[in-house]
Amino acid sequence: ISFEAIDSALSSLKNCQSFINSGMDVATHVALDLVESFNDEEDVNNMEKVMLEYATMDRELNHYIKAFEETINQVKREKPEDLPDLENLAQEKFLEMESKNSDSDLQRNEKYSYFKDQLKEMKKQCKSDFLKTINHGNDTIEQIDEDIAVTRSQTNFICPITQMTMKKPVRNKVCGHIYEEDAILEMIQTQKQKKKQVRCPKMGCSHVDVKRSDLVPDEILKRVLGSQKKQ
Repeated sequence: ISFEAIDSALSSLKNCQSFINSGMDVATHVALDLVESFNDEEDVNNMEKVMLEYATMDRELNHYIKAFEETINQVKREKPEDLPDLENLAQEKFLEMESKNSDSDLQRNEKYSYFKDQLKEMKKQCKSDFLKTINHGNDTIEQIDEDIAVTRSQTNFICPITQMTMKKPVRNKVCGHIYEEDAILEMIQTQKQKKKQVRCPKMGCSHVDVKRSDLVPDEILKRVLGSQKKQ
């Protein structure tokens, strides 16, 4: 197997990663739909199993890519007179990485972690809406669980950049603040051209280096905004 063949294989593997990421996005949306429509808990659990399968595939794919990249770099660095069997070398490295697998690897998968967080928030939101429904018409609403109350009190529909109601909210994984996607991306791009860092635009936040990679869609807030717009 040649360097050119490995480069081609790596390119194909990285394309496969994009398909896995898309599949995980779809599974997340389906799970949230199931919770929102009060489907059986077993259906939601099945979607979590799907996410774990995707996370397992993603881990294996990352190990393949890393094994081949390390093999190429090692051979280029050592410059042996006779080119070794690159496929066998990469396979050895891959198996070594796979032997160290653990369940915690999957829990740390970024998209699986996002799935769990969004699922938790959606369940809180649905529980809150249900309590409001059954208490509708009363002068007082029974005490809502503390975690739900905190979540709702922190929900802000106004983007700190545009000062307008958000349409495509994204959450900063570092500080937890939410912005309109287009607005924060434009700010990041503008400051990048000036070779400057972006301070979180939320008043009082101390985070001074907002990156594009820190941003994830806030699916729950997006759904809440859509629901309010319909009403």
